[in-house]
Amino acid sequence: MARDRKLSADERILWGKVARSTRPMPGKAGALTELDAFLAEAEAAAELEQEKQTPATPTPLQATAPSTAKPSAGVHHPLEKPVKRKIAKGRLALEARIDLHGLVQSQAHAILLDFLIRAHERGMRHVLVITGKGSSMGSEGALKRAVPLWFSKPEFRYLISSYESAAQHHGGEGALYIRLSRRHGERP
Repeated sequence: MARDRKLSADERILWGKVARSTRPMPGKAGALTELDAFLAEAEAAAELEQEKQTPATPTPLQATAPSTAKPSAGVHHPLEKPVKRKIAKGRLALEARIDLHGLVQSQAHAILLDFLIRAHERGMRHVLVITGKGSSMGSEGALKRAVPLWFSKPEFRYLISSYESAAQHHGGEGALYIRLSRRHGERP
């Protein structure tokens, strides 16, 4: 393999999952910080390269847009009410579900990412993610709070079109309906 070859987006996601699932050997924690620094540099270089590839000249429509507008990258919209109602009543099937109860955040992150990638690759559109309400043993719902935040991260952003709290019989506030984005080239 060539040393100067850049990792693809899928390879970076996979490497991130592998890196998060490992622990340093005793006395080797210094090498881990070097790896983290290397990964941070690589990510910054990739972002810089992506910025160079985007056109710098604004289109006439962008020039007239107000400057207070925020970019929508990474922002997911809630499910439309009719879609949520159909899922809740069982008229629109949930094609898969995953239960993250009892997992720590690092485990849940890797498992959820793998689940969503597989569901997306299979062309699924609506899935259920059960995070739990987190009210037992003094916990304040770490996964309930963390999972929606993860959805704005690059590894999740392209997979998810929208999400919203589930209906009571599907877990209520301890679960999320997720609409996966369409695969590239797939027709609506």
